[in-house]
Amino acid sequence: MSTPASLFEAYHSDYQQLIESVRAKLEKDTREQQGEQRKATLRRVEIELDEADDIISQLEVEIQGIPTSIRSQYTSHLKQAKLDLNRYKKIAKESHAQTTRNYPRFDSTSMSDDPYDERANERTRLLAGYQTLEDGSRRIENSTRLALETEDLGADILRSLRVQREQIENTSQTLNQAETSIDRASGTIQRMIRQMYKQRFVIAGIILVLIIVVVLILYIKLFHHRR
Repeated sequence: MSTPASLFEAYHSDYQQLIESVRAKLEKDTREQQGEQRKATLRRVEIELDEADDIISQLEVEIQGIPTSIRSQYTSHLKQAKLDLNRYKKIAKESHAQTTRNYPRFDSTSMSDDPYDERANERTRLLAGYQTLEDGSRRIENSTRLALETEDLGADILRSLRVQREQIENTSQTLNQAETSIDRASGTIQRMIRQMYKQRFVIAGIILVLIIVVVLILYIKLFHHRR
């Protein structure tokens, strides 16, 4: 069963992979590249930063469902992730500005007519487009995975609610049976009480008859003895 904590950890792992890729591009690749190749790398960085921003938003959603007893450690992960994202956004912005200063755009009239340069630029643009497609595919896969995990979580919640409903229904039936048993026991006790009173009346009647018989016997004996 997927819990908010497990989903948070899964998204955080994806985020760390993205940030690591961004870090490698900004701290290593862009320092070794120039011109269009550097610009293409920075465009890929922008895409990955946007994707990381989306994951941050998802982390903020999932953390709301984590129990407060363990939420603090996840909150610290989220704060650090936001700090890292803002830091790399700033670095990316500075790299863009530096690239613009060092490699300004030229008009078509001032560009070199060297076919090798044109093929190299075309190849760089194609690589950038291919990387963009790959990044888009990865985001679609992540969105699909998120949808499936959300669907599984919803199904688990529905199953849990169904079980709870059955438990409540069983409890209600048990209470009804107990109430019926109590009613029956109460009726039995009332019959026993009525029977007890009847027995008391019968015993009292027998005692009264015996007293009358004894009195008659004594009376007869005394009366005949006087005669």
